[in-house]
Amino acid sequence: MAPPIPLLAVRGSDGTALLSGPPTCEEHSSFQRDSRSSRCVTFSRDGTLFGWCNGQNVSVVKSSDVSVVTSLNLPKTSLLDISPLNTILVTWQPYSKTIANKLHMQKVSDFVLSPGGQPSKVCVYVPGSKGAPSFVRLYQYPVLGGPTAARANKSFFKADRVSMVWNRKASAVLVTASTEVDKTGASYYGEQTLHYLAVNGETALVQLQKKGPIYDVVWSPGSAEFCVVYGFMPAKVTVYNLKCDPVFDFGTGPRNAAYYSPQGNILVLAGFGNLRGQMEVWDVKKYKQVSKPQAPDATHFSWCPDGEHVVTATCAPRLRVSNGYKIWHYTGSVLHREETPAGSELWEVRWQPFPEGSFPERPVKYQAAPSELGTTQAPPTQAYRPPALRHLPATPSSKLHEEELPQNQRPVAPGDKGLSKSALKNQKKREAKKAAKQEAKPEPEAPSDPAPVSNSQSEPSSGDPETDKKIKNLKKKLKAIEELKDQQASGKVLQKNQLEKLQKEDQLLKELEDLQIGQ
Repeated sequence: MAPPIPLLAVRGSDGTALLSGPPTCEEHSSFQRDSRSSRCVTFSRDGTLFGWCNGQNVSVVKSSDVSVVTSLNLPKTSLLDISPLNTILVTWQPYSKTIANKLHMQKVSDFVLSPGGQPSKVCVYVPGSKGAPSFVRLYQYPVLGGPTAARANKSFFKADRVSMVWNRKASAVLVTASTEVDKTGASYYGEQTLHYLAVNGETALVQLQKKGPIYDVVWSPGSAEFCVVYGFMPAKVTVYNLKCDPVFDFGTGPRNAAYYSPQGNILVLAGFGNLRGQMEVWDVKKYKQVSKPQAPDATHFSWCPDGEHVVTATCAPRLRVSNGYKIWHYTGSVLHREETPAGSELWEVRWQPFPEGSFPERPVKYQAAPSELGTTQAPPTQAYRPPALRHLPATPSSKLHEEELPQNQRPVAPGDKGLSKSALKNQKKREAKKAAKQEAKPEPEAPSDPAPVSNSQSEPSSGDPETDKKIKNLKKKLKAIEELKDQQASGKVLQKNQLEKLQKEDQLLKELEDLQIGQ
């Protein structure tokens, strides 16, 4: 049996429409576009129902044949939601409720309920005051009172606000603690830390490998790993396991968001907002890059439930120009493009959800899917070279920020191959200890040939401590220049201040020669 085709709801100033997903990408034949301005749209959890409000009525239809389920005269409705069993429609209007249980805690600033079924859990944040730390606690319904009711507790300083993210299985939560001001002055965005809490009581501080803000934290659909985008630009991306140990390091790049596919086998790293819209599509199992498309000016990104396609959109009010959306394959091929006419605005696009397991995981493809609209992958660019230099061999270009390569693309030392992380760490410690001992030993007497960068300690003294000190400093500088020349010969791009040091070599040699002659 062929899998179903997901629907895409489109809401804008031109009204509400339903679009059939790939491969057709056409408007639903049974749904007549509602031309009245739409306030909100929603799908039920299993995707079988679709509801919207056009400022006059709230309508709910079946997604399969668009037959009307109900139509209510609620013109002021601004929000809609359908219950998990598709039996209750909730609108943004006062309604009665019954309190079944209550959590008594003072100064609660924020809380997040766990996803999924019973037993329900809640994560509660209480900010610190007067020298007392802030803390986050996990509770499981119905045990909400008493000193031992909390399933996990994590306290920390430096927190003006937090954001809490549950994994899909509701077994753990990630807490990003943020301060409004970084007292060290290192960041305009304040200071941020990431904490891990599990329902079984385990807590940990996630050790990030680069300083700077935390842009995004996202759980994998399998709830066994999480991805963090963090650090000053170019940002670093790392995948961690439930022990908060790094699993894979994607290096650095222009990114501020991460998106797992619904099946969890593909990860998209993207740079939206004030970045250029560059995306990297990765095969999570092999940690191999699939494609590198671009979606400039995108304000929305979401995966199709089939795990094969995504939609990127430029929506108002975030951007009121160049509104429109694209549906594309994860290999970078654009399958459908829709641009909003001048004078109109696009407000929202939303995929039809499906129950878990409706779309099985498929093998990841690396060849671009066929499309008449081509690909969104950016062609490789080269640094500009003046016409007078184009006949000369190309030299490595220097960048303001050198980007770090992904973990599996970095050069590996011959002795490091096949060793575990702990073995590599111990090996580096032994090598550093050995090098320290070698430096502590007196060096043998220098050969008869005088070398300008010799570090021999057996040379006769001039009798003047100030002259001896100057000679020693000059030799130290010349030795550093020799090391820079070796690095340049190996292909490393030197910084501006390092190149200036190389230019001073002749001057330093002349000063050293004058001092030695005067002895």
